[in-house]
Amino acid sequence: MLNRKDVLGLRDMSKEEILEILSVAKEMKQRIDHPHLRVDELRHTSIVTLFYENSTRTKTSFALAGKYLGATVQDLGIATSSVNKGESLIDTGKTLDQMGIEVMIMRNSLTGAPHVLARNVNAHVINAGDGSNEHPTQALLDLFTISEYKKSFEGLKVAIIGDISHSRVARSNVFGLQKLGADVTLAGPSTLLGSAQLLKVKTTSDIKEAVKDADVVMGLRIQFERQKTTNFPGIGEYRELFGINREILKYAKKDVLVMHPGPVNRGVELSTDVIDGGNSVINIQVKNGVAVRMAILKLLAKGGNQ
Repeated sequence: MLNRKDVLGLRDMSKEEILEILSVAKEMKQRIDHPHLRVDELRHTSIVTLFYENSTRTKTSFALAGKYLGATVQDLGIATSSVNKGESLIDTGKTLDQMGIEVMIMRNSLTGAPHVLARNVNAHVINAGDGSNEHPTQALLDLFTISEYKKSFEGLKVAIIGDISHSRVARSNVFGLQKLGADVTLAGPSTLLGSAQLLKVKTTSDIKEAVKDADVVMGLRIQFERQKTTNFPGIGEYRELFGINREILKYAKKDVLVMHPGPVNRGVELSTDVIDGGNSVINIQVKNGVAVRMAILKLLAKGGNQ
C-alpha cells in the first residue's frame, strides 16, 4: 500500500510507488471490462471532487473509479458553492473534513493549491492538476498505457511535443519516465519550451529530430487559455512545423505509440489519420485513466498514512 497521505506529484514519488500503482491498475482494469469482478472495497469511503477548472476525462474517471470501488462520490459544484461567496480554499477543506470526507480530489489553476489543501486537512488529497505544475494521475495513466505495449521503460525513447511551457502533463511525465529509465525529449516552438531545460532532458525545436527512432510520441494540447501572448504566428504555421502527421511518424519506429492527454485539437497537434490510426492509443489512455485512479483510491484509502 502507498505509505503516504496524499498524491500531489511524481516529483516526490519513488520508482517503487509508481510501479506499485501500475501493478494494482492492471487488476483494476479487469474490473472495468468485467463488472461482475467489482468489489465494494471502499463502500465506507466518502470522496469529494473539487474542480476549479473545467474537466471531462479526469473528473469523470475519478467519479467512476470511486463508484466502481463502492465509494460515495460527491462533486462540489464550485459555481454554486460558498467559494463564490468568498470562502477560502482552506476553510472549504476544513468544512469538508468536518463532514467526514476522506478523500479530496482537486484541480486548481494555482500552482501548489493541492499542497496547501493537503497541509490543512485530515483527508487524503489527490492533485488532479495544479496550474502548470503537475498532473500526476495523467502521467501515471500514460505510464500504465506504455507498460501494456512495451516490455521495459529502460532505454525507451519518448518524444513529448507541443506546448511544453504550460504543460503540467509534460512535467509529471518527465519525472515518472526518468525514474523508470526512459530517455525523454521535449519538442516544440522555442517560445513554448519555457524552462524545459530545468527538467534535465533533451529539448529541441526540430520535430523530426525529436521523433527519430522514437518508441512513443506524445502530443500536447496548445493551451491558449494559459498564454498571455501569442507564442507562434498562427495555427497554420504550428500545424506545418510541429503537427504530428503520417509523414512525421515515418521518422519514428514502426511500432511507435501515439499518445495525447486530450482534449485533442484535431488537425493541429495531431492529424485525424494519426489520431484514428493503428498506432494511436489515445482511447486506451481514457480507459486506463479509470483503472489508474481506481488503483490510487484503493491504495490511499486502504494504506495511506493519515
